Amino acid sequence: MNIAILSRDSKLYSTRRLKEAGEKRGHKVEIIDHMKCVLLIEKKNPMVWYNGRRLDYFDAVIPRIGASVTFYGAAVVRQFEMMKVFTAVESQALIRSRDKLRCLQILSRAGLGLPKTIFMDYSKDTEGVIEAVGGAPVVIKLLEGTQGLGVVLAENKKAAQSVIEAFHGVKARIIVQEFIKEAKGADVRAFVVNDEVVGAMRRQATREGEFRSNLHRGGVATLVKLSKQEKHTAITAAKKMGLGVAGVDMLISKRGPLIIEVNSSPGLEGIEGATKVDIAGKIYQYIEKNAGKHMIQKDKVNA
Repeated sequence: MNIAILSRDSKLYSTRRLKEAGEKRGHKVEIIDHMKCVLLIEKKNPMVWYNGRRLDYFDAVIPRIGASVTFYGAAVVRQFEMMKVFTAVESQALIRSRDKLRCLQILSRAGLGLPKTIFMDYSKDTEGVIEAVGGAPVVIKLLEGTQGLGVVLAENKKAAQSVIEAFHGVKARIIVQEFIKEAKGADVRAFVVNDEVVGAMRRQATREGEFRSNLHRGGVATLVKLSKQEKHTAITAAKKMGLGVAGVDMLISKRGPLIIEVNSSPGLEGIEGATKVDIAGKIYQYIEKNAGKHMIQKDKVNA
């Protein structure tokens, strides 16, 4: 198959691994910078142009869309969908997962465990907000934050009020969440592909006073075996978000797994290093299984 990896940086570990894994399985794999794509929209003839050529020969695409370019990246993925190309992550699911508030609302409706969360429109009742999630300490997050950026732990009520007021002062949208003390600065990432957990790791913050376990913040990843409930939670979360490939991040609490994020472009380096599983290969198995059906349907339409 001809497969495109939509990525802005060919040197990133995840991009390189996906290219290597695809070529090893006999596919022709090309890295395409989605921000350099031009979208032609006309009646029954959508097309993607790239460096002066038509990208009308791909059987599947693997989106690796950064959070800062979600809007345009999702538009490119949607254009390929209109061209009847199979995509490992659908455009709507990508957009849905990047909206933290919408994501939490979907997971809440599905009955999945979540930390108590407050979202408000610049409310002046900061004391009431803090008490509603169980009191200080609380975690305050920017809605647009990624990789641990824009996440603050306020140790006491006064600090929490100051942080909330500061964010509101610059018109930043935030959510306030309860702090799960028993997690002890660790979370679990379950990597889900095609409704199956193909690997899981425990990420632990290592720096003193640091509660964010993100590997980009210096966290350390180790292999972990998930319980039946944790697997079910991760798989259900990916399904409800419409994601064939997802990284589901959970805090392990006294009341069970609590989801803090569902990532539509999860990195491969940490999970492959911790589990020694060929996660990139699992993604290609998913594509091979589904893109073949997609190609048959496409041929029928064009016949």
